[in-house]
Amino acid sequence: MVKPLEFEKEIYEIEKRIEELRSIGTGAQLDIEEEIKKLERKVKRKLIRLYRELTPWQRVQVARHPNRPYTLDYIRLMMKDFVELAGDRRFGNDKAIVAGLARFEGMTVAVVGHQKGRGTKENLERNFGMPHPEGYRKALRVMKLAEKFGIPIITFVDTPGAYPGIGAEERGQAEAIGECLYEMVNIRVPIVVCVIGEGGSGGALAISVGDRILMQENAIYAVISPEGCASILWRDAAKAPLAAEALKLTAHDLLALGVVDEVIKEPIGGAHRDHRLAANILKRAVRRNLKQLLKIPPDELLERRYNRFRNVGVFSSGDQSGS
Repeated sequence: MVKPLEFEKEIYEIEKRIEELRSIGTGAQLDIEEEIKKLERKVKRKLIRLYRELTPWQRVQVARHPNRPYTLDYIRLMMKDFVELAGDRRFGNDKAIVAGLARFEGMTVAVVGHQKGRGTKENLERNFGMPHPEGYRKALRVMKLAEKFGIPIITFVDTPGAYPGIGAEERGQAEAIGECLYEMVNIRVPIVVCVIGEGGSGGALAISVGDRILMQENAIYAVISPEGCASILWRDAAKAPLAAEALKLTAHDLLALGVVDEVIKEPIGGAHRDHRLAANILKRAVRRNLKQLLKIPPDELLERRYNRFRNVGVFSSGDQSGS
């Protein structure tokens, strides 16, 4: 069982009690069932209240939850006939990036996303969702293939950041990310971006240049991790909660700043509690946005995409009185 988040411990204890009651199975079944229903209602009320008032740091913890659905989970629950394409045709295949073709609502789409692992073995295989340059080159190869055949693109963003190792730098990490950014601006098919967990720095941005950016309500998206920010500003990673406040990394903050286009609701208590429901909610949003984008001519689509990113951000001049 995954260790509960610190702020969910009280709820975890109630759920543990529910499981114990379910395992009893004595003659007093009616009394037990009534008690279970009572406790379940209590859990639901507490989850609603708790998740309505999460701090930015608590949302960071939810975004990193090990049971949160990853790219392959969403592909399995939202799409059919997924065919994964491997390799960048230059160096190798990076398993921190998943890319391929699938059927979504009856149409063929290209899918690209970061993929973390569950458990130590898979996390090592997936490099904890931190791509190497060959991962980004694979992603771009699949996106250019989609453009060639007029296939819309859906991306799933969930990475702490691009891998910063020496080998990755030697193979051109910065160039690979820059090439993705440059090419995605000009790809002549609709691109819908889904931020489903951590959106960390350029590693996330490399597959985030799209026509619509959808962000789940407990996901995060920032130029640096709260721990990294705290280490730089205060030389103390323990001040990460303070950095999370300052970074404006939550979905609602980013919607207000115009960085994302839509905040996608999650099941009560977060996407990690109900993968299928989380996928269904996201699927409806992707379907609606794709339907709108497919009506836009390619030239207009590119112009809108260009202007969208040129106009991201809010400038504040501050109080100029007395100056």
